[in-house]
Amino acid sequence: MTSLLPSLRSLLCAAVLAAPLLAAGQAKPTAKAISPDLFGIFFEDINYAADGGLYGELVQNRSFEYSPSDHGGWHPLTSWDYLHDGYAMGSVSVESAAPLHANNPHYVQLRVENPFQKGLGLKNNGFDGMALKAGEKYDFSLWARVKSGAAVPLLVQLRDKKDKVLAEITLSAQAAGWQQYRATFTAPAAEPEASLVVLATGKGVVDLDMVSLFPQKTFHNRPNGLRPDLAQVIADLKPKFVRFPGGCLAHGDGLDNMYDWKKTVGPVEQRVAQRNIWNYHQTAGLGYFEYFQFCEDIGAKALPVVPAGVSCQNSGGSWRIGGVGQQCIPLADMAAYTQDVLDLIEYANGPATSTWGAKRAAAGHPAPFNLEYVGIGNEDKITEGFEERFKMIYAAVHAKYPKMQVIGTVGPSPKGEDYDKGWTLAGQLNVPLVDEHYYEKPKWFLTNNRRYDTYDRKKPKVYLGEYASWGNTLFNAVAEAAYMTSLERNGDVVRLASYAPLLAKEGHTQWNPDLIYFNNSTVVPTVNYYVQQLFGQNQGTDYVAGVVAPPAGAVADTTVAASCVRDAKTGDVILKLVNASATAQPFQVDLSGLKGLNMAATRTVFTGDKDAKNTFASPNTVMPKTAAYKAKSRFSYEAQPYSLTVIRLRGKR
Repeated sequence: MTSLLPSLRSLLCAAVLAAPLLAAGQAKPTAKAISPDLFGIFFEDINYAADGGLYGELVQNRSFEYSPSDHGGWHPLTSWDYLHDGYAMGSVSVESAAPLHANNPHYVQLRVENPFQKGLGLKNNGFDGMALKAGEKYDFSLWARVKSGAAVPLLVQLRDKKDKVLAEITLSAQAAGWQQYRATFTAPAAEPEASLVVLATGKGVVDLDMVSLFPQKTFHNRPNGLRPDLAQVIADLKPKFVRFPGGCLAHGDGLDNMYDWKKTVGPVEQRVAQRNIWNYHQTAGLGYFEYFQFCEDIGAKALPVVPAGVSCQNSGGSWRIGGVGQQCIPLADMAAYTQDVLDLIEYANGPATSTWGAKRAAAGHPAPFNLEYVGIGNEDKITEGFEERFKMIYAAVHAKYPKMQVIGTVGPSPKGEDYDKGWTLAGQLNVPLVDEHYYEKPKWFLTNNRRYDTYDRKKPKVYLGEYASWGNTLFNAVAEAAYMTSLERNGDVVRLASYAPLLAKEGHTQWNPDLIYFNNSTVVPTVNYYVQQLFGQNQGTDYVAGVVAPPAGAVADTTVAASCVRDAKTGDVILKLVNASATAQPFQVDLSGLKGLNMAATRTVFTGDKDAKNTFASPNTVMPKTAAYKAKSRFSYEAQPYSLTVIRLRGKR
């Protein structure tokens, strides 16, 4: 079969589109090439996905930059408690004169008049506590500046939730200018709700900033890295690409809140923190360099999305009276903004001798990241202002980087005015791909299984950038699985697809449903996650029609769905059989036209009660189960109710 693939990859049988599930034996299997990057992931800092989540930092508000604009009632000392044990005398204040860096304008000043042995200082409880693991090492650092002329001793402690000291280290702040001080703790015991304490134990005045506690054990042991268990669960999806930094986060809540990639690279103390559109704060500790590095670590392509010169149309809560709506960068400033986009591509792909390539190299990555995709805009309202600015950015990128796969946008819904206008604009400009978004009920996914069958193959291709059914039950997941078979079937026009949102922290969600829920110590993949994982781990290079036939009398769009793909690299053939009904359904499989297969296969079944879900109380309620399976060249397979079955047959070598 391997020698047959080149000719099969060039075939596109019209019958495949008209009747996706052909009766076995009606026609010889026909194959068409599908996107090698079909299933990936969408990352946005929503639901505390970054700070307090994937990003490894344990200290909340480490640079004292929280403000009421981030969240009602917040201020620079949010998440910090002032400690003055015993009879210690002094004060704490937030200052901004001569800061560590202009991008990081606030710091804390401790003025110690009399320490009375115990001293005074600050305690940070992290993001719902700091989860420490027994025996693991944690790197502490802070920047300090002594204002009194004499050295100021600093006592740094890890405490448990009852305020018992677990470990402590003494440092001495001596410099009259800003200087970084470091130490390493080893956690003596597991503590899910630890805190960090910094006490000045000598008389004097000392300024503190960028107080950090970071686990040494991060994903791939990267400095300033990612929480390993959460990152690994994402990596286990085997995504072919990672979209970042969002979503609505990308184009922001007004022009001053647009995500500026340049403000997220370089030393962390020089990055620009800002208000998160989802009503909290983003430190930019997880910035563009870390995104690119994570993509490389998990073998996924990077897909950054930049604003199209306009802010979110919902800026200022425009659905409410007094909202500001979509704002546009002034045309006089668009040349500079467009250059920022070009600089991003240079940062990713330029040689280490180039201006922005050198900045990437300085961060520790001399080699290019080999960026192939860049998105311009995110589900924007297609106004005249948007169109004018999109054209300017697209023309500049296409002229300088003609091979770059630019992704346009067609609004937030699967139809409507913005959808139609976006597609028209993309067609006029011959944009390579457009970004479709939709969140719908499970029934929608079942009844729209043929959505892409009739798309014009000559028009721009599709990136299904955000989609999900409204819920985290098994029925939701199975409905999504049925729809994903249609994405494989139409993998020649749907080039990329990603479920959204990806992450949600317990007690801090702005959006449901999500793919992965977590708290400081536990990660709970949803049932939807396992569908994405099964498709991600079983992607193919070619869709093969004429292999699977539906049950007699079944309505393929509402009860069952199936796909057959082949991986040209291994010769493996993968069948995905979906039954979204309450009764078992028999599928007919005919593999006789596919040569070079080992019938000793593996079968993974994902099934359970229709309303079953994985929760923090029962994280493993529904799990895929894999076992050996003996296939035949022709066989009937009875799919269980509410199930996804994946049968993988190995190519002979």
